[in-house]
Amino acid sequence: MGLALVTDLYELNMAASYLRRGMTARATFSLFVRRLPPDRGFLVAAGVDDCLDFLESFRFEEEDLEWLSRHGFAAGTIDAFRDIRFTGDVEAVEEGRIILAGEPVLEVTAPLPEAQLVETYLLNRVTFQTAIASKAVRCRLAAGHIELVDFALRRVHGTEAGMAVARLSAMAGFAGTSNVEAARQFGIAPSGTMAHSYVQAFPTEAAAFRAFVEDLPPPYTFLVDTYDTLAGVAVAAQVIDELRLTGGVAIRLDSGDLGALSRAARAMLDERGLAHVRIFVSGSLDEHRLEDLVRSGAPIDAAGVGTRLGTSSDAPYVDSAYKLVEVEGRPVMKLSTAKETLPGAKQVWRAKGSDDILARRGEPIPDGAEALLGPAMRGGQRLRARSSITEAKTRIRRDLSWLPDAARAIRAPVAPEPVLSDALEDFAATTRNAAPVGNADPVGNADPRRNTRVLPEG
Repeated sequence: MGLALVTDLYELNMAASYLRRGMTARATFSLFVRRLPPDRGFLVAAGVDDCLDFLESFRFEEEDLEWLSRHGFAAGTIDAFRDIRFTGDVEAVEEGRIILAGEPVLEVTAPLPEAQLVETYLLNRVTFQTAIASKAVRCRLAAGHIELVDFALRRVHGTEAGMAVARLSAMAGFAGTSNVEAARQFGIAPSGTMAHSYVQAFPTEAAAFRAFVEDLPPPYTFLVDTYDTLAGVAVAAQVIDELRLTGGVAIRLDSGDLGALSRAARAMLDERGLAHVRIFVSGSLDEHRLEDLVRSGAPIDAAGVGTRLGTSSDAPYVDSAYKLVEVEGRPVMKLSTAKETLPGAKQVWRAKGSDDILARRGEPIPDGAEALLGPAMRGGQRLRARSSITEAKTRIRRDLSWLPDAARAIRAPVAPEPVLSDALEDFAATTRNAAPVGNADPVGNADPRRNTRVLPEG
């Protein structure tokens, strides 16, 4: 099944009108985030590779066209949709680059109907994945020495989202995932322990722990809080001693005061000569709780982060937009209150120790700066392969070193803002002054058809 109908109805309506009126001149749309969510000092761009895959394979399948025909779209429109492929160009940041408010994640230049039809899918992919990648990086920053594992699959909004969360968390520096299919598909280390139901299925905790070791390969992590946490730690220590487990073994704390319990558990284990046994924690963790645990000096080695990561619970979306900035060589801008856009195709220049510069595309390169947006597609063909997790992770680490400390802060971060180049400032002022505010077309001059064919009504 194709993905052309994974869109909002108004995209189809607008494209149908453009096609009927011959409005097929090239247009540029810019996808960006208007403003950062509260408690975010930066965002991590993600979902770009999925967008390029979608654009390269974009088409209406016959079953799509049959459905549209039954729901009122004219025969001429159906014929035009049948022939549509994405033939445009894309400038985009690479997966894992840190971005700020107003900076384009990608820009699409294509015949107007093509560029319009792909809006919803591009926004969907970039919005969700950027929110999750940003949350994951904040968790990784907060966790310090603590190893992190993605536990999100069972609580995210769909299994497709769970796959994305596993990949994005690995990009952020997580050591593994509980999601077995994601581990297989993306080459991530699978990580798992046991559930309380496993412990409850046996007559005693000791019997459950012994069976786990007898029946499964290492590593072994014993869930100790099914009944009484510290009593469970004592039982786990007894079994570890009894079975002489010397490596790849841990206990897991999943409830209560994780800081206090981890300190008590560490003391109990060390007293028995089990300094090699790691302490793994889980249970409603996010960057704020992780930071608190690290600051308290809790002796925690690893943590599973699930629900609050997979839903980006404090900021479940970003205020993304996909806006027309140029059509048929004419710059356009939106003037709505609090939603004004900037006209024309753009570039972002970044240099160590300097603010980002948001500029017109084609401006001279500032000294020592690099371009964030690069050629990603030409003529509907992608120019770069999908980024590996390692490549994206490297970009994240490099860009984090560029960010000021205040932007990386977990609580009350201060987000940098890009500076507009003089040329873009002037261009925006000129376009704003020329905007057709309140102007009506003269009688008999309202048809925006170009010198191209108009589709028949039928």
